[in-house]
Amino acid sequence: MQFAHDTEESLEFAVELGNTDPGASRSGTDEIATRELLAELLGRYVFSGRIDGDDEELRDVLRTRDQIRRVWTLDRDAAVLEVNGMLEEAQAMPYLARHDGYDWHLHATKPDAPLGERMRVEAALALTDVIRMDEMQRLRICEADDCTGLILDLSRNGSKRFCSARCGSRMNMIAFRKRKGAQGQEG
Repeated sequence: MQFAHDTEESLEFAVELGNTDPGASRSGTDEIATRELLAELLGRYVFSGRIDGDDEELRDVLRTRDQIRRVWTLDRDAAVLEVNGMLEEAQAMPYLARHDGYDWHLHATKPDAPLGERMRVEAALALTDVIRMDEMQRLRICEADDCTGLILDLSRNGSKRFCSARCGSRMNMIAFRKRKGAQGQEG
C-alpha cells in the first residue's frame, strides 16, 4: 500500500502518538504524561509553527491522542464522522506548503494554531486519504493478548498483526509453548 509521502508521515506520527497511551506503550506508562516527555517525543519529529510547552498544550495533545486512538477502532463510515468533526472543529482550510526541506504538502491550519489542533488536523487529512482509498483495514489494533498498540499496515499483502517485533515474538513464544505442551500431553 502506498499513500502520498506526507500522508504516510502523518499516519506514522499518529501511530507513535497513539502508542504513548499506557495500554499501548512499551513501558506500560503514559509516555507523554509530562511536558518534558511530550517535548522528547516532539524532538523526534519536525513540527513547524507554534509550540507552547505548557500544561494546556499537553492536555490538548492528550485529547488528540485519544481521538486518534478512537478513529483506529472505527469502521469507515464512523471514521468519516470523526474525521469530519476534527476538521470542522479546527475550521480547517487546506493549502499547500513547503518548508523545512519538505516539498509541497498539505496543511490546513495556520502555523500559530495550537499544537494539538495541528496534530489533529494533520492526522485527519491523512485519514481522509485512507478513507477515500477504502483502506481502513490498514489501521488496526495489535493482536497481542495484552496490548492495545496501534498498527499502520503499509505492507503489500496487509498482513501485519503486531505493533512491534516484541509483541510478535512474545505471541510466537506463547504459541510455541502451547504446541510443545500439547505434544507432551499426546505422548
